[in-house]
Amino acid sequence: MRTPLPARALSSRARAAAWLLARPGLLAGSGLLATAWVLAAPGLLQAAPSAADSFRVTEVAPGDFVHIGRQLALDAPGHDDIANIGFIVGQKCVAVVDTGGSTRIGRALLAQIRQHTKKPICYVINTHVHVDHVLGNAAFVNGSARFVGHESLSAALERSRSLFLESYSGDLDPPASAAQIVGPQIKVAEGSSLEVDLGRRRLRLQAWPRAHTDCDLTVYDEVTNTLWAADLLFIRRTPAIDGSVKGWLTVLDELVKLPATRVIPGHGEVQQNLPEAVAPERRYFENLIAEVRAGIAGGKPLQEAISTADASNSNDWLLWDATHPHNVARVYQELEWE
Repeated sequence: MRTPLPARALSSRARAAAWLLARPGLLAGSGLLATAWVLAAPGLLQAAPSAADSFRVTEVAPGDFVHIGRQLALDAPGHDDIANIGFIVGQKCVAVVDTGGSTRIGRALLAQIRQHTKKPICYVINTHVHVDHVLGNAAFVNGSARFVGHESLSAALERSRSLFLESYSGDLDPPASAAQIVGPQIKVAEGSSLEVDLGRRRLRLQAWPRAHTDCDLTVYDEVTNTLWAADLLFIRRTPAIDGSVKGWLTVLDELVKLPATRVIPGHGEVQQNLPEAVAPERRYFENLIAEVRAGIAGGKPLQEAISTADASNSNDWLLWDATHPHNVARVYQELEWE
């Protein structure tokens, strides 16, 4: 069945290519400037209405509560509520997994936590640097929670700080300030894991090599066999590459080895079969790599590769026109010197 693109999705691949090629620093950077392309659009430069008043969570497994973000175009009102976020309740305390794209959403999440439990919040876990996952952090700074993230998250936030303050000031409390962009106090080394105990509920936090970004982290609830995959898994929404497509495929190979009986993606509905959930994303990456390699082998320059990007799979993914040209550019940059 054809999935219609949102009415306010960004314009054609040619327009995206022109935008991208006018900003050479984006391609030369670490990927965090590319985040501005993926996440920012004209409508995002001003404060957008929040979904906080209708904010709800669902208990998808005993003690695992998830709020499903909306599959909106990136310039739509409500852009601060597009990520899946939530919390895990143990016998002793609570862990938050991402906080949303604004202080309003962060407070809405906090209110939902307090409706379900009075236990203290021990940890606020950020799965990566993207604005839709971290700007709610400030809602949790006055409690006892300790902030946790990948060892590279602090540097990623520092590189993104100006972008967040300039382009997303309306999603912070006025006056927007750097103090509201909260980084990790506990850092998980890349390639390693950290176990935290919420009281008869152990969580395994894994920090991955460069994939979706350079600071991806997943959360595995060993009690319910629930994997919080964050943006290493997109369901229906076109995956956005800000790190390494080859690295991302390697990480997916490792993720599917986990004995998870449910997986919570960064965007899209909760899934019950991890290998089946990963398969469409894997096919997208493999096709993208083949397309870009063919273009490079044929001497196709970057601008032409972007403007002629294959759209044959566009019906399978939301926000294709907003994201696929960016992915072509990122993968071209990664593969051109193979």
